Amino acid sequence: MARKPKNKQASLFNTLGDDNRLKILRFLSSGEKCVCQINKKLNLPQNLVSHHLSVMKKCGCVQCRKKGKWSHYSINQKTINKLNKFLNNLKIK
Repeated sequence: MARKPKNKQASLFNTLGDDNRLKILRFLSSGEKCVCQINKKLNLPQNLVSHHLSVMKKCGCVQCRKKGKWSHYSINQKTINKLNKFLNNLKIK
């Protein structure tokens, strides 16, 4: 059984360590998408896409907006900016 990361950055790295989740994130980089668009683009079953989006939402890298029966996902820019700042602050000695 995998250990649950203890901090937000570790959780985010753990979440983004999955190839399908990175593909979803790349696709969302062009703007908000509904689940059906993500399914079609990635050629993945709806339940698998929904699972990945749920994990990504839980760690904060995506956000969801409901419109009727449709769920629209977008990148949570605040979280990605924090990750970018963390990575930019790494210095190699």
